Amino acid sequence: MATTQVALPLPVLPEGWAGEKGFKAFSSVSNATNRNIEPVGPHFLAHARRKRHQRTFSEDERIQAQENVKKVEDEDASEISELEDPLLLSRDAKDWKGQDHYAVLGLSKYRYKATDEQIKRAHRKKVLKHHPDKKAAAGSTEDDSFFKCIQKATEILQDPVKRRQFDSVDEAADVDPPSKKETQKGNFYKLWRPVFAAEARFSKTQPVPALGDEKSTKEDVESFYNFWYNFDSWRSFEYQDEDVPDDNENRDQKRYVERKNNAARKKKKTEDTARLRRLVDDALALDERIKKFRKEERAQKDKRRLEKEAEAKKAAEDAARAKEEEARAKAEAEEKAKVEKAEGKKAKDAAKNAAKKNKRILKGAVKDANYFHGAGDATASVIDNVLSDVELVIAKIDNEELATLAAKLTGKKDAKEVKSVYAEEVKRLQTEGKLKAGDAKTLLS
Repeated sequence: MATTQVALPLPVLPEGWAGEKGFKAFSSVSNATNRNIEPVGPHFLAHARRKRHQRTFSEDERIQAQENVKKVEDEDASEISELEDPLLLSRDAKDWKGQDHYAVLGLSKYRYKATDEQIKRAHRKKVLKHHPDKKAAAGSTEDDSFFKCIQKATEILQDPVKRRQFDSVDEAADVDPPSKKETQKGNFYKLWRPVFAAEARFSKTQPVPALGDEKSTKEDVESFYNFWYNFDSWRSFEYQDEDVPDDNENRDQKRYVERKNNAARKKKKTEDTARLRRLVDDALALDERIKKFRKEERAQKDKRRLEKEAEAKKAAEDAARAKEEEARAKAEAEEKAKVEKAEGKKAKDAAKNAAKKNKRILKGAVKDANYFHGAGDATASVIDNVLSDVELVIAKIDNEELATLAAKLTGKKDAKEVKSVYAEEVKRLQTEGKLKAGDAKTLLS
């Protein structure tokens, strides 16, 4: 390539400038160096391309545009590639509320999951393909109706509020729940998981609990259904509103349409809530885990009931046994008491009889001793005094002492011996304080 030399003049000095005034040199200027400058950059490459292929500016731009379109289509072919429905291409742009915006941009398989970047790329691809200028250059006589549909779809999907409104009524993203027959024949989790995944897009609370599988715990399953029975949905139905007239003069009509739209939204919201409730009811009724948990609960209840009945039976048997034991012990105690009473009575009678006998012995002893009168019959006063003192002694001693005293007097006939025994007993009683001095003096020696 030939070397081109470019002469660059020095900049013009400002007026009134003089090098002598205030100039101070800090260093010297180095010697000039010759350098080769090569042309680079996109503009030079475009110039070289046109020269090489002998193209004009317009020809080169048209060919480059076609190559860019092909490049974009090749880049997006793996991710954004859908066959265009002829009916979709012939849609009326005025009926934009009835169109499927995702299908217009070729994002049917992504729908509410499509990212902003995917929407931008899809829009670029569709614009490069359906731009009116390109069709006109290609000799097409088609109008730009579908291009307007593309622009409207992009406008809706790139606006977060408008996109959410459209997603709320995007029936193509819904998944119909399987029937009872289908669920019984197939895999419950495989059939119902996509249904709840589609409904989960409306949840204000994220992430949404997973459906789980047959290994899920009772707590996880209950948490899952509690979440759906208390589902907090952001879903709204503004997208299906009737258009409000922009005519400021007809305000009554405008307010009427707004009230009508609000009533329609509330009704649709209520119907959607009821629909979701029926869906969750159906899933709950067909969930084998719920049946298993209920069976286990019944088994636990039956077990607790049987244990309770067994405990009650055992308690009743123990109570009956204790009652029987108590009755038997009471009967034995009564019998023992009866026997003891009889024996006590017998012993008491025996002691009483023995006491009577001993008393007779004591009285008989003084009688045999002639009441200590000596020769001749004792007078009545002597007999009364001696017997009174004998009774006094008997009153001061117990049955054992009475028996001891009777034993000492048994067989004794001599008045001195009898009186000696009595005298000894009287002195003992006086010593113990049971008799006073002077008591039973007829019995003293």
